Amino acid sequence: MSAEGALVHPLLLADKLGLGKVTIGGEVVEFGHVFYTWLAMGILIVLALAVRGRLRLIPGGAQNVLEAVIGGLEDFIVSNLGEGGRRFVPVLCGIFIFILTMNLMGLTPGLDAATANINTTAAMAACVFLYYNLVGLRRWGPGYIKHFMGPMLPLAPLMLPLEIISHFARPLSLTLRLFGNIRGEELVLVIFFSLAPLFSTLPIYFLFGLAKSLQAFIFFMLTLIYLKGAMEHAH
Repeated sequence: MSAEGALVHPLLLADKLGLGKVTIGGEVVEFGHVFYTWLAMGILIVLALAVRGRLRLIPGGAQNVLEAVIGGLEDFIVSNLGEGGRRFVPVLCGIFIFILTMNLMGLTPGLDAATANINTTAAMAACVFLYYNLVGLRRWGPGYIKHFMGPMLPLAPLMLPLEIISHFARPLSLTLRLFGNIRGEELVLVIFFSLAPLFSTLPIYFLFGLAKSLQAFIFFMLTLIYLKGAMEHAH
């Protein structure tokens, strides 16, 4: 096999292999984003079980990497949410690692990024929207409505509809930001690969790897900010 043949771009190779497709009633139905989402979950579950089975007091290998990532994220969460924010560490770290895994799968030959499909990003944004509002309701009860009424009671009739619109715009923003960036990067790689398969994609793989990591961190950061707003006292 030639060097160029071995460097088939993930999107092109996945299409050739027919991954994420099934024939129903003679028609081809695509469910690639679901397939790759479950694949990402499977990878993380297997990795977690493998690391748990080899825990050591002096970490090494995958344990060392995961402890560094999770420990760093935990410190970041606690520094922003306080000690009470530790209970959100599993959710927030899970969001970051899950999105990062799906993003990086787009750079793996034969696989695709589930986050390059708007259905995946919309589902995750909806979960974040419901979660932080439920956290706010659980903490403040009916008083959570004060978060939508502005700083002064006379401004409440004006601020209430504006705040509601603003909050409903959050999942839309989360959805389009992650989907647009990941999908755009995937398309750029395909275009560059079709022009010069060997020399055009390799130099930007590292750059896009950083960009995909950054997008996972932005989603994590915005989720943290929304949680912080729901937990804070309404002024």
